[in-house]
Amino acid sequence: MKAALVEAPGKVSITTVPDPAPGPRDVVVKVAACGLCGTDLHILQGEFAPSLPLVPGHEFAGEVVGLGADVTELSEGDRVAVDPSLYCHECRYCRVGHNNMCDRWAAIGVTTAGGAAEYAVAPVANCVRLPDHVRTQDAALIEPLSCAVRGYDVLKSQLGAHVLVYGSGTMGLMMLELAKRTGAASVDVLDLNPERLATARTLGCSSAAATADELDQPRGWDLVIDATGNAAAIQDGLSRVAKAGTFLQFGVSDYATTATIEPYRIYNQEITITGSMAVLHSYERAAELFAAGVLDPDVFISDRVPLESYPAALDQFASGTGRKILVVPDLP
Repeated sequence: MKAALVEAPGKVSITTVPDPAPGPRDVVVKVAACGLCGTDLHILQGEFAPSLPLVPGHEFAGEVVGLGADVTELSEGDRVAVDPSLYCHECRYCRVGHNNMCDRWAAIGVTTAGGAAEYAVAPVANCVRLPDHVRTQDAALIEPLSCAVRGYDVLKSQLGAHVLVYGSGTMGLMMLELAKRTGAASVDVLDLNPERLATARTLGCSSAAATADELDQPRGWDLVIDATGNAAAIQDGLSRVAKAGTFLQFGVSDYATTATIEPYRIYNQEITITGSMAVLHSYERAAELFAAGVLDPDVFISDRVPLESYPAALDQFASGTGRKILVVPDLP
């Protein structure tokens, strides 16, 4: 089959690899679409993935075309979205319910071959059957949405909160949509990209600006979410948290990124600084929210490109052009 392959740091190609074979409790999925995200850039840079070469792609959905010998829950022809999370279920973190902190953490498309290919293999337990009204390609959005749902699990946000989101890429816009639906009094969005800010306005943010100085919130925000991973945005965001407020590190930073905190202010103003990593008991709920229309795929998906364009799509994503980019293997 054809697949994208990260061969070494900075080197990605389209090549032919062996077709995947299912284990007893696996299925083979014919990939309808695979989304690109910041993790894919980190893999290309040589981070995250324990070894290369690797077929990337952890945001995907498609049709079941092969079944392991012990699979009874699904049938060939079923359309599914795939949770990429692979946990050991044996270490202390898994046993206490923090599977995303698993000592042997792994993920389809990050540590094992993923969905940037014509076919991918996944455990049957990781597959969520799609309802008839959900387009299979669009369901690639469920994985990033499940990360956003996990973020709100961490936050336990109160009704009437004033929210500030740094970044209006796919993840920032998803946090915007969830904040609106969890009773926020206001949701302001910051980004240096005017096109992305225009999308935030289309989705109904309270205000959209290049910097927080342009906004009228002298006491700060109850909830500040960084969805950029950018050091300057993180540093600024930490200074914008209101008394008794919360800062969520949601964006994925480079390993070397640092920020400075003020311990006395954290103590004196009871500020919470927290993080949210990937998916935890949130994929099924994200699939249900997606089916219920929490996101408009036609707004969130800006590009659908053929598999052969994967390297160029990574460059486009890195440049900040567009919103969610989907690689569609069947696209001519």
